[in-house]
Amino acid sequence: MSTAAPAWRPTFGPSPSAAPVGTAKVVLAAVAVLMLVALVAGVGTVAALSFTLVPVPVVAPAPEAPDPALEPLREEVGKLEASLAAKVPRRAYIVIDRYNNRLWLRRGSEIRLEAVVSAGSGTILKESGGKERVWTFDTPPGKFQVLSERRNPVWTKPDWAFLEEGQDPPENFAERREKGSLGEWALDLGDGYMIHGTLYERLLGRNITHGCVRVGRDDLRVVAEAAVPGTPVFIF
Repeated sequence: MSTAAPAWRPTFGPSPSAAPVGTAKVVLAAVAVLMLVALVAGVGTVAALSFTLVPVPVVAPAPEAPDPALEPLREEVGKLEASLAAKVPRRAYIVIDRYNNRLWLRRGSEIRLEAVVSAGSGTILKESGGKERVWTFDTPPGKFQVLSERRNPVWTKPDWAFLEEGQDPPENFAERREKGSLGEWALDLGDGYMIHGTLYERLLGRNITHGCVRVGRDDLRVVAEAAVPGTPVFIF
């Protein structure tokens, strides 16, 4: 006679893993409560420590009293400034910087025009044979004045212009006449020096001339309109 195995019956009691799960929930809840308490405490602390910035007035230092020992120097500087102001022409005048190739048209202390120009190259040409003459192509410094103005000037080429090209100077005066190379205007300064136009505006700003001052077309029109015979020209 065989013995039957006992029938299986479900167990409704808590499983061994139930306890750890419940403990984890309790721990998480405690942590959340602590964070909330900390947050509330932090807000209260910030509120307790809050403050308002109040601007602090800045007091300017009292001006220093003038040094009596410097008073003679101030008077001398004032006299020099007045003397210089008296020497500035009241009418239009021209200032040329031959090293930096700049021209200014001024009236009193006001600058009417600043232009890029070309001044003398400073090169030297020596004649081989003949009179063995020497030319230095430099723009001379000093005080000049416009002697005359010429519209559409014709250049009378001097001997050096032919010698520079390896040619003999012609005896026929008509062969020395050249149109167009001086631009629309020429302001004569004396001794063959002029302020005039150029066919090569792309070369402005360089020291490439034979002593004259070359100016671009638009700038030259402004200068020619303002200048008259007697207009002072200062070259440095």
